[in-house]
Amino acid sequence: MEFGITLNKGTSMKILMIGDIVGEPGRRAVDKIVPLLKQREGINFVIANGENAAGGSGITPKIFQQLIRSGVDVVTSGDHIFKRREALELIAGEERLLRPANYPEGAAGKGSVVIPVNDSVKVGIINVNGRVFMDSLDCPFHTSMALLEKIKQETNIVIVDIHAEATSEKVALGWYLNGKATAVLGTHTHVQTADERILPEHNHTAYITDVGMTGPIDSVIGRKKEQVLVRFLTHVPTRFEVAEENVQLQGVIIDIDEQDGKARSITRVQESLPNNSN
Repeated sequence: MEFGITLNKGTSMKILMIGDIVGEPGRRAVDKIVPLLKQREGINFVIANGENAAGGSGITPKIFQQLIRSGVDVVTSGDHIFKRREALELIAGEERLLRPANYPEGAAGKGSVVIPVNDSVKVGIINVNGRVFMDSLDCPFHTSMALLEKIKQETNIVIVDIHAEATSEKVALGWYLNGKATAVLGTHTHVQTADERILPEHNHTAYITDVGMTGPIDSVIGRKKEQVLVRFLTHVPTRFEVAEENVQLQGVIIDIDEQDGKARSITRVQESLPNNSN
């Protein structure tokens, strides 16, 4: 199922951004669905937020490699990126795994990268965390703008993953980077929003508040609903396990002009796992 908004067409490339991958069901959806989408939609580049890919929190080297084999080119993250100690060395040395760029100086890893798509086209990716209702990190606005200006010296195609709780903060960053970034795409809340559009004035920047979740939809943002309900009803600490039912890949496809980096369309994707298969 797809929904979208489109401007004028021309020579283009397509980028798929996948929403927060939750646990083994989410990884299975990526493995089964990404190759189908790449073939059907002509996808040239895939970005996925993987900070919940390991049991619903964090990522491991093995899981990162699994996502790369499934067709993901760059893995972004958020506030759970350092949950798994075994991932620290990977984060420090692997350019295709990003941690939020606005972590303080000295934190392992990098928050941005430029990756060649072919001999003539490169894609820049910036990952930042919001601060409203989240940890107090460096300013995501100043951080993303500084990185964007640096990356634009190499490529006009720059995608920003804003991993944030507050919708207002995500919307504000979209307007702040309007006409500069190719796309500003929200993650973290695990609920796909229906506000995708090309921001006006510059007709340049694709925006959505949250690209959604890749994992079990019959859940509470990926966790077993029965366990979450116990917590809400009793306020007693409860173990939250990853749910398994109605697995879906959610995200957006952005159609981009290779030369000037302007987004021409943004289309929401909700793709169910074929036969909910293993």
